[in-house]
Amino acid sequence: MSVRVETEKETGVALVTLDQPEKHNAIDLGMASQLSDAWRQFRFDDAVRAVVVTGAGGKAFCTGIDRSVDVPQPSSPYSIDDPLIAIGPKANDLWKPVIAAVEGMACGGAFYLLGESEFVVASREATFFDPHTTYGMVSAYETIYLAQRMPYGEVARIALMGTAERTSARRAYETGLVSELTEPGGALDAALGCARTIASYPTEAVQGTVRAVWAAREGARGQAVAHAPQLIALGNVPPERQAERFEGRGRGRGGYRLR
Repeated sequence: MSVRVETEKETGVALVTLDQPEKHNAIDLGMASQLSDAWRQFRFDDAVRAVVVTGAGGKAFCTGIDRSVDVPQPSSPYSIDDPLIAIGPKANDLWKPVIAAVEGMACGGAFYLLGESEFVVASREATFFDPHTTYGMVSAYETIYLAQRMPYGEVARIALMGTAERTSARRAYETGLVSELTEPGGALDAALGCARTIASYPTEAVQGTVRAVWAAREGARGQAVAHAPQLIALGNVPPERQAERFEGRGRGRGGYRLR
C-alpha cells in the first residue's frame, strides 16, 4: 500500500502517511483512490477522533500528481477530469479534524491536502512552491486552496514564479499557510501532539467547530472551484508541449531562489 494508515487506539488519533518516498510521495491513481477510501472510512470509525497526514522519507510531504499517470480528458473545455479532486478529507465529507505535518518539499497537488487540513505544522527546512506555470499548466485548484489561507499577493507570487522560487517555512508561517514551525524532523511529533489534545475533547463539539470554520470560507471557494475546470482546459498548453518543458528540467534553467 502506498498510503499507510495507523491508529492509536488509546488516543483516538489516526496517522495517514503518503508512502512513496522514492517518488517524493507523488500521487498516482492508486494512491488517490486509497486516500479517498481512508477519509471515507474514518467517517464510520468512531474510534478515530483526529487525523494527522504526512509524507514518508523526510525529503517531501508530497509533490502532487505522478507525471507518469495517464488521465484521458474529454475534448470539451467545459469538462475535465481531475485525478486529485477527491484526495482531501472535506471532498469526502469528513469533518473530523485533520492536521498536516510537512517535512521537505510540498508543491503542486500537495495543496489539495494542505488546503483541506485544519492547520499545517512544518519543519523549518520545509519549502513550498507551485510548478504549474513553468510547465505550461494553469494553477487553478492549488491557488484556490492557498487563497483561503494566504494574502492575494503571496498566492499570486507562489503560482506565477513557478519553479524559479520556493517559499521557506518561515515565510509560509509569516503569511498564514503554516501555524507552527519545528526543528527538522519534529513536524510529525508536534502535529501528533496537537491531534491527541483535540481528540481528547468531545468529538461532537470538535466536528461541529471544524464544519463551522470551513463554512466561513466555503462559499467563495465553491464559486472559484466552479471555474477551475474551464480555466485549466483553456489555459493548459498541449500535453506534448508540457512534456518538452518537463524534459528540459535542470538544463539551462539554473537553480531556484528561496525566500
